[in-house]
This record gives sequence, structure tokens and C-alpha cells, in this order.
Amino acid sequence: MERKFHFKSFIFGVVALLAMSGSAISQEAPRTESADTTALPPLTDILEEVVVLEELVVIGTRAQPRSVTESAVPIDVVTSEDFVKQGGSDVQDLLRNVVPSYNVNLQPISDAATIVRPPNLRGLAPDHALVLVNGKRRHRASVIYWLGNGLSDAAQGPDISAIPSIALKRVEVLRDGASAQYGSDAIAGVLNFELKDNYEGGSIEVKPGIFRHGDGGTYALAGNIGLGTPDTWVNLSVEYGNTDETDRSVQRDDAASLIGRGNTHVANPAQPWGQPFVRDDLKIFANYGATINENIEFYGHGNYASKEVEGGFYFRNPNTRGAVYQGPVLMWDGTDYYTQAEAEKLGIVHGVNGTLTATLLVGNMSGGDVPVVPITCSVPDPVALRQVFDDPNLFTFQELFPGGFTPRFGGNTEDRAFLAGIKGTRSLLTWDLSASYGRHHSDFFIFNTVNASLGPNTPTEFNPGDYIQTDTNFNFDITYPFSEQFFFATGLEYRVENFEVVAGQRESFEIGPLASQGFSSGSNGFPGFGDIAAGSWSRSNWAVYGDAEFNPQENWLLGAALRFENFEGFGATTNFKLATNFKVNENVNVRGSFSTGFRAPSPGQQNAFNVTTEFGEDDAGNFILVNRGTIPSTHPAAALVGGEGLKPEKSINISTGLILTLPIYPAGTGIPPLNITLDYFNIGVKDRMATSSDKALTPQQTEQLEATGINARNLQEFRFFTNNFETKTQGIDLVLTTPVRCTGTLSLAYNYTSTEVTKYDSQVLNEQRITLLEKGLPRHRGNLTLTQPLTDYWSALGRVNYYGSWDEWSVGHQVFGRAFLIDLESSLSIGDGTTITAGIQNILNVEPDNIEEGVNPGPIVGRPFGEYSPYGFGGTFLYAKANYDFKF
Repeated sequence: MERKFHFKSFIFGVVALLAMSGSAISQEAPRTESADTTALPPLTDILEEVVVLEELVVIGTRAQPRSVTESAVPIDVVTSEDFVKQGGSDVQDLLRNVVPSYNVNLQPISDAATIVRPPNLRGLAPDHALVLVNGKRRHRASVIYWLGNGLSDAAQGPDISAIPSIALKRVEVLRDGASAQYGSDAIAGVLNFELKDNYEGGSIEVKPGIFRHGDGGTYALAGNIGLGTPDTWVNLSVEYGNTDETDRSVQRDDAASLIGRGNTHVANPAQPWGQPFVRDDLKIFANYGATINENIEFYGHGNYASKEVEGGFYFRNPNTRGAVYQGPVLMWDGTDYYTQAEAEKLGIVHGVNGTLTATLLVGNMSGGDVPVVPITCSVPDPVALRQVFDDPNLFTFQELFPGGFTPRFGGNTEDRAFLAGIKGTRSLLTWDLSASYGRHHSDFFIFNTVNASLGPNTPTEFNPGDYIQTDTNFNFDITYPFSEQFFFATGLEYRVENFEVVAGQRESFEIGPLASQGFSSGSNGFPGFGDIAAGSWSRSNWAVYGDAEFNPQENWLLGAALRFENFEGFGATTNFKLATNFKVNENVNVRGSFSTGFRAPSPGQQNAFNVTTEFGEDDAGNFILVNRGTIPSTHPAAALVGGEGLKPEKSINISTGLILTLPIYPAGTGIPPLNITLDYFNIGVKDRMATSSDKALTPQQTEQLEATGINARNLQEFRFFTNNFETKTQGIDLVLTTPVRCTGTLSLAYNYTSTEVTKYDSQVLNEQRITLLEKGLPRHRGNLTLTQPLTDYWSALGRVNYYGSWDEWSVGHQVFGRAFLIDLESSLSIGDGTTITAGIQNILNVEPDNIEEGVNPGPIVGRPFGEYSPYGFGGTFLYAKANYDFKF
């Protein structure tokens, strides 16, 4: 299976950029005052436009759009210009660079989390933040994060990366609990992606880039066009790109030892470590509207996205990988080998009259006895190994992969959604009726691996199966202003979610003929979904809600929201919110809110199986098949050991803030003032979901279930989701924006977030998970950005991103130090609507601290850095860009 993407992607992008720029230069008009089409418009026009785009927001209120300073809750507004002035094209990375409370990192060797990366808002899980597109709920991704850096374990949120940045007019980030307004998931906040809606003109963009190390080459081609009239229009956006993988690995100690002892089959590096390949990354978005008459309007949007993501797993050592290469550890007494149980009965003791010896795992295709192949100093005994090679009935994976192997894992994802709505007015009343459908499909693959139990007949490529998530949503809103001071809104919502697991190819989960001899079954690294895991599960819920805003005085806003929601399977929940904004004087506002929230477990979390089949040993030292994995908490086997139906996670959110608007230029100049917002937040979440410790059924419990027709013998060891622990997350957000030299802007954003696990069951939540929850992300994040036009056609940008220290359990609680990353960008307008840009991200090539010498795992697992660096570990990234804006 050939899956390579070469440096040609970067070359292609550069050639396209140069061709585009050259064409524009050849057509450039002379720069005179009358003919220069790129000259800046009058300063007052610029400032008026900036104020409108930057401050009016629709999120957090069902009344008329309000300015950021008038809002009762903190809101960040990220404009399309903020996305344009960055390298890369993944909207998650672009958001991280400008919103300090939003975190996302690389997920190497993290199963499905490598394919759909989990983001964290305010240090909470991915499904604690609600995602909207044009104010309407976005569907979930199909991926459940079985491995999600502790913070995201067991979560299932939307796939934000499916949204192309060129389609966005702006993103509104509501940093406050909003479940009473928008429903489940809005505990940490809400991200509202507003699509472009212009109906004439458009833009084309070419963006190549590469890391200083010479890898990670990327290019993205994107276009946006608006068509129609003010009454009937459509806005289309398309983006296509590819991204090469990076490798920041160091050779593993065991691989280096194998090479040093003459094994020429071991790769160098044996295990790459870095960002994955992303191939054929296609994103299409359409936003549309039509005026039916003066009172009724039709609207909608839709998207299609697909890509292939491929990463790697850990290296399988050809001598020590259990159940594939390494067999039982036997006792050698100088004349014969014994199992440890036999040695104990015979009184043979290691270091006294015997020696424990590792052996190679050998299978007999006829089911007979096998010779012992001892392993000494990482080298199998050559005479015994030759005996195995010469016997056609004997088999060892040394024959198929003598240098070991490193599985390659990935998936093809497909995301599609469609929303249609109709809204109108009747006198002062407005109404809005909409329906939406979203589907996310992950088709997994794994290759360069084996199903060891199939022996020499194993495939080396597998389709482990698919995850499919679909959401269908119906919504009806009514709003009515009873007076200029009092505004009321109410609505109904009905939603159906479905999660489906499609079984993989049989060889990916099959228990082969060598299983009884100690060889593991299933595709090694990511076993396929078998019949026990396959299925489809649906859940519906309905909600009724009310939202009111009242101005008792011109300078005082009061808001209240109430929502009742009923979920099939676990009942109803009622949540409320109170909020206020009081204008002390022309320069000072204070605001605050108190709300309750919830997050309903998804059908996938309630029902998904993730079962792997392995071999363990019984009390007598004999190999036995053991299925280990995660099962539904309501499964009869789970019920026997404490499992019960999942409950919604519940939250209490408190926030208070100060807003300062301070003129720093004389009145009448039209120059914006200095704006400062400072907000404190406190989020308490109880009944948070975790996975239980490993459970086992007694023989009596197994017989009890078998008597009712349940195949419990396939569930010797398992875990299940449970509502288990409570956390308190608190912190502050500081945002400062000020004009510089009239036309420039200096902005500072800072976030401090601290999470504490306040209650937990030590049998479920261990010290490792607690460390990741409390210290796995930097508590301090910030960015300082300066944008400055230098001439009518030349501008520059500088950005400093700050990341505080963080802790990683996997390397002995090492604390990784803080870091400052500096980005620089310069843009030149060359006429006829064309702009060329060059930029450098992380210009000082800052990388995370190396793992401390002698700490495991470091070189042992082939990586020099911690596993979850919040800013990655690629180093300096160089990019170029050409953008052509057109009108017609």
C-alpha cells in the first residue's frame, strides 16, 4: 500500500504562487493618485468599517445584535482577516493562535484522535463547547476519543477542521455557559462560525508552506465567490490541500541495540514521531438566501468535506513484543526449560538453581509441540531459530518481519451537512423555522501490521471498520419586542442523534488457529470491530425554552433564559441563566452572569463497544483468550459490577467582568478608543464522565448471563463509562485593543485557567488522569498582535504567543517550561486586487524542553519531547501566499 506525499506539494504551491503573482504584476497599473486601485480609502471610512465588523455580535442573545461592550457575557470576535494573516489552513490551529482560551495540539499515536483532533475551550472537554454555524447547531463527529490526552478521554465533539477558513466572515467565541439558551454541551462556551454572505465578487488564495527542517510541506488552494442579487444569492467556498508528515523522532534505544547487534532489517528511525499525513483535504461550503416577499426569507447552508489522515503507532520489537514475537518467560535449570508454575512446584528458583529466560513465540500450524528459542541479549538463539525456519509446520514472525514493524494507522473521513430554513416578520413579531441534517463518517485503516493468530496467512493491511454519526435537528423560534425596554423570545427544538459502528473485515478481528498457542488476535494496534461491537443506536430529545432581555434603565441590561429539555432514555433537565450589564459611565461597564448547564451523553458514549481480544494467563500459567475493552454501562455484564445508565453532566457557571472604553485620541478624530475587558469565570462540573477500572466477571456471574442468552464468555475483562468525578475550573480572561499610529492595531489577549478535581472515586479515576486534567494544559496563555500598514500597499504583522508550563505524567511528572513563539508576516499589494504575502511562524525555532535524561519514556519510545505540547514540536514554519480579490 503506497501512501506517500512528497516535497512536490510545496514546490507546486510555490510555482502556482509565482505564476499568479507574475500575472498580476504584468497587469499592474502605474501607481498614480488617480489610477492606483490599491490605495487605501479615507481613514474615517476604514475606522467606520472596522467598528461595525468588530463589535456587533449575534451570539449570546436572541434580541437585536449588540456590541461586544454592551453584551452581558464575554465574547471574542475573530474576523476573516485574523485567519488570512496566518500560515496553515486548519481552522483549529488558526483559532488557537488568536484565542488563548482555545487549545488544540497534535495527537501522534493517539488512535482516532490523530484523525479528528480534540480541542479544549477553557480547559474542558471537546464536547463541553457547543459549535454553531450561522447560529444553528453543528453535528458531532463520529470519533470517540478513546485516547485523548486525559482532558478529552471519552469525549465526542464536532469536527471543526471540516470548515474552510476562506468561507468564514468571522467566528464568535462566547466564553460563558449557555445551556439555558442553546442546549446540551454549552458548558465551557459556544463557538459560532458565521459564513460569508456577499453576493458579488470573491477571492482566490494559494498558500504553500514548509517547516525549517525540510518536512511537513503543505499547500492549500482556496476560492470564494458570491453570486446573485440582494434578493437571491449564494456564496460558495472551496478549499483543497495536502500536508506532509513531520518527523521529530530519535532512534529508540531498543532499535539502536538491535542494529548494533547486526539486525540490518530495523528501520532508522524505527518509529517516526510528528504530525500525520493529511491527503486530499477537500472542503466545500455553500451559504445561500432568497427573499420570497417583503416579510419572508428563505435561507440555508451546506457543506461537504473529505480527507485521508495517516499516522503511525509504536514500534513492535522483533524479540520482545508479547503475543507477536515474544513467547513465555521460562525457567532454565541447565538441562531443561519449565514454565514458572512448573518451576515453583519443582523448587527451581531464579538466581539459585535456575535462570529466567525470555523465549521467542513459535507456532505450530499442525498444533504440535514447538522448540524453545531462547533470547539472550536481544538475540534469538541462531541454531534454534534455524530449526524453526527449516520446519514448514513451524512459524515465527521473525520470518515475516525480521526487523520488527511499526503499524501505520489512519482513516478516511467524510463530513456532510445541509440546513434549510424560512423566517419572516408579522408586525413586530419575527419567526424562524429550520431543519438540518449532518453526517460524519470515519472509515479506519491500518497497514504494516498483522493479525498474529493467523500466522503466515495474515494480511498486512486491514479495514477495522467504520464509525458513523448522524444528527437531525428541527428548530422553531419566535421573538417579540413588547416595548423598547422588554424583549422576549421562545422556541421549540427536536433532535435525533444516531451512532453506528460498522464491522470491519473479518481478518481484522478474527481469532485465528494460532490463538490457542499464545498469538494475539485482531489487527495489531487497532483491532477491528467485530459482531459484538457492530450496531446502530438512536436517541431523540425535545426542548422548549424562553429568553428575555429587559432594560430597566438606558444604561442597564438584564437578561434571563430558561430551558426544559427531555431526553429519551434518561429523562428531563431544566436549566436557567441570569445575566446583566450595567454602564457606570461613558467609559466603564460591569457585567456578570450565573447559569446552570448540562451535557447529555451521546448515543455513541452510551452504546459503543471498543473490544480488543488478547491472550492472558490463568492461575496455572496457561494461555487463555481475554477480551478487554469498553462496553455500554447498561450492558448486563456491566450491571453486575456496578454499571448503570449514564446521567447528564451538570454545571454551575459564574462570571463577572469589567469593560473599559478609554479614548486616547482627541474627540472628533474618529479613531477607536482603547478597549479593555477583564472577566473572571468559575465553572463547577459534577457527574463528569470517566471510564471505570478494569472489571472481571466471576464464573457464577458468567453462568448467570449465559443462562439468559448473553455471550458473556467474550467479556472476561472490560470497562464502561460512568458519571464519576467533579471538577472546578476557574480563571480570568483579559483582552486589550488599542489603535497604533491611527491606522494600526495592537491587541493583547491573556487567559489563566486552573482546573481542580474536587471529588472522585479512586477506583475509577487514577493519579495519571487527575494530573492530565489539572496540569495537562498550560494555565497561562496569551498573545500580543500588532498590525500596521506601512504604506498604501505594504503592511506588516507581528505576533507573540505565550504558553505557560505544563506537566506530563508519562515522563515522570516532568514540568515542561514556558515558551514565547514569535510570528512575522509582511504583505504587498501589487495592483489589480492581488496581494502577495510571506511569513514565518515561530521564527526563533522554539521547541518543547527535551525529556530529562534517564526518564522513561524518552529515547525508549523514540521521541525527544513530551507527548502533548500545546504548540506542537515542528519548529519554525515558513509560508507564502498569493491572494486575488475580484469584483464583477
